[in-house]
Amino acid sequence: MGSWLRSHTATPKTLSLFPSELNSVLQACSASKALNQGKQVHQQLVVNGSHRNPFFATKLIQIYADCDDLHSAQLLLHQVSQPNVFAFTSILGFYSRHGLTHQCIETYAELRFKGVLPDGYVFPKVLKACAQSACLKTGAVVHKDVIVLGLKFNLHVCNSMLDMYFKCGDVGSAARVFDEMAERDVFSWNSMMSGYVCNGLLERAVEVLGFMRLDGCEPDVVTWNTVMDAYCRMRLCCEASRVFEQIKDPNVISWTTLISGYSNVGRHDVCLGIFRKMVNAGMVFPDVDALSGILASCRSLGALASGKEIHGYGLKIISGDAFYKSAGAALLTLYASCRRHNAAENVFHTMDKSDVVTWNAMIFGLIDMGLGHLALECFRQMQGRGVKIDHTTISTILPVCDLRCGKQIHAYVRKTNFNCMIPVYNALIHMYSIRGCIAYAYSSFSTMVARDLVSWNTIIGGFGIHGLGQTALKLLREMSDLGIRPDLVTFSSALSACSHSGLVDDGIELFYRMTKDFGLTPVKEHFSCVVDMLARAGRLEDAFHFINQMPLEPDKYIWGALLAACQEHQNVSVGKLAAEKLISLEPQEAGHYVTLSNIYSKAGRWNDASRIRKMMEGQGLLKPSGHSLVGTGS
Repeated sequence: MGSWLRSHTATPKTLSLFPSELNSVLQACSASKALNQGKQVHQQLVVNGSHRNPFFATKLIQIYADCDDLHSAQLLLHQVSQPNVFAFTSILGFYSRHGLTHQCIETYAELRFKGVLPDGYVFPKVLKACAQSACLKTGAVVHKDVIVLGLKFNLHVCNSMLDMYFKCGDVGSAARVFDEMAERDVFSWNSMMSGYVCNGLLERAVEVLGFMRLDGCEPDVVTWNTVMDAYCRMRLCCEASRVFEQIKDPNVISWTTLISGYSNVGRHDVCLGIFRKMVNAGMVFPDVDALSGILASCRSLGALASGKEIHGYGLKIISGDAFYKSAGAALLTLYASCRRHNAAENVFHTMDKSDVVTWNAMIFGLIDMGLGHLALECFRQMQGRGVKIDHTTISTILPVCDLRCGKQIHAYVRKTNFNCMIPVYNALIHMYSIRGCIAYAYSSFSTMVARDLVSWNTIIGGFGIHGLGQTALKLLREMSDLGIRPDLVTFSSALSACSHSGLVDDGIELFYRMTKDFGLTPVKEHFSCVVDMLARAGRLEDAFHFINQMPLEPDKYIWGALLAACQEHQNVSVGKLAAEKLISLEPQEAGHYVTLSNIYSKAGRWNDASRIRKMMEGQGLLKPSGHSLVGTGS
């Protein structure tokens, strides 16, 4: 083909072909994307005066568009007196391939303005552009054109309309299009499932599978992957596993979906098992998304050895640049969480320094290692390099900023487009709260255009640590009145606020409302808050009885808080019981014996104090007395 083209187009001046031969040459140029040869044919057509012929002009536009020479394609399109749908299709194809949605929609408007009737090849490209740009209004206009031009039963067009309506969030219109389809293929059913999943209608997505089979359409791997995704989002990972077992040849998306599902419910040990199974099966190689996901699980588990293995394995199957571009951030934060500073820095140096993700990962890693000052230095280096910060950068760095730095970032947020981003303002509220400026924290909260649950939890916790429990409880009531359902973190913040403010009765009532009014099951943190609350108020017997009634096994922190309160309030009887519990949990911890001994001593119970000292001596917990050489005269 290439040699035939060269022999017929080498010298335009000598080209002399019949229309049928010209057509063959143009077809060959188009098929092989031979731009230079196409230009030579174009020159000869200009010489012959045939370049305005709609047929030849359309072929040339197609060649230019397929070879990404948009300027030449548009120039020629505007020279044609009567452009046709095929010429416009080539231009639309270029815009669609390159994700230029706005230009694609504008070209469709031009096509309609010039009276050209779109066909089954035009509509899918324009509907895709509407879907990608979430332009529902234009998509609805295109839908009307589809009906008027009699293409509402075209399978390819209907599938594109389904995708457009779902991606624009109009689930009702998507369902109507699906119901009115004359025929459906597996892509149609898959579009319905994925559309429901993307719009949060997970149960409906699973129901579609049953209707699909009743319709006689056999699910493919995309179907099963979508059903798995729905189950994983519902946190029904066991159901997702059962679906996975039905897939004859699972692809990398199948494995990654299952890993991601278990990761989201905190079953990172299971994630590692699934990953090993995938690698050992040898049928599918993990991609960068799978590697990033499993490295995140290694970080959650603190599984450094497994992380190192995956690091080496990833470099074997994927080129270094591609691996670090996608999985580098997860790998860096893994090493940082495992306190491997040098390894984290080595990964950082291999990553793209023009990418904000690289810097965000390093800043987060340094903060995770407790090196907030180095994180701030990294942030300054990032700014010095001219890397544009994003909302993740701001949300990550704010917790380690002092008040002066935090205010500077706040001023920057006001000037830029971050002022409507909820996570950024949540971080500002937290920063001001921990830096002692609760008024600034509340001001930031009050100016938010929209708030999420984290916003409320953060401001309630902020008032709590400042001892303003009544205000925290007032905000909790306001939150409930607005229909925002509190979660376990909300109650931790509110109970802590009650504890720091001495609002014991309010706190106890709040604790029992968790289950009664909101159906939440308290966890150990909530029980600890109640114990701390009672202990701070000196109600040590109540605290002891509360601990004994807990459905969870009290740990050393709960008994330790009670023992410390007993020492402060000089309660010997409860202190003795708390110390005994602690000693049974940690018999070799000398501090428990010392605290109890001090309680006995302050109460004048010298015999009991001496007995505790002898117990320590018997356990080998007493340090030998020190001897000073000062003043010996030697």
